[in-house]
Amino acid sequence: MAALGIRGQKWLKCLHLVCVALWVGGAVALVLMQQGLSASSGGELYGLNRAMRFVDDCIVVPGAMGCLLTGLCYGLLTPWGFFKQRWIVVKWIITVGGVVFGTFWLGPWLNSLGPISARLGLEALGDPAYVRAKSLNSLWGAVQTSTVVLAVFLSVLKPWGRKGRRD
Repeated sequence: MAALGIRGQKWLKCLHLVCVALWVGGAVALVLMQQGLSASSGGELYGLNRAMRFVDDCIVVPGAMGCLLTGLCYGLLTPWGFFKQRWIVVKWIITVGGVVFGTFWLGPWLNSLGPISARLGLEALGDPAYVRAKSLNSLWGAVQTSTVVLAVFLSVLKPWGRKGRRD
């Protein structure tokens, strides 16, 4: 496969950084919304749940998918590869794990909150399905956000060298 030149790599890095900003920013916003906002009416609760879903669908998901796709481009089209550096391997685990976990667990938990709060209003706060989904999403969303932030630090610090060599 053809390699990107210096100019192409700079454009790829810019696109990757925009996607990272979306994923991290959206994830932090969701954690803060879940932990820091409360509703005093059923309409407010439903609105909060819809706003969180909007942030997830329009900011977090495109950012995460963009990170995955630009990461694939980095692996295929630049000398960085997929497995040459240990820190890149860890970033791949974080990225793929985050996309899979978000798709099959975090997203469905978050998406279930709106319909329950639309049906029950403020009484949703006592509904076992709502409480379970909100609790799981709050806990594991914060964990995932932390791992994505860790990936940012790994990208900047590059703490481990090439695989098979002593650091």
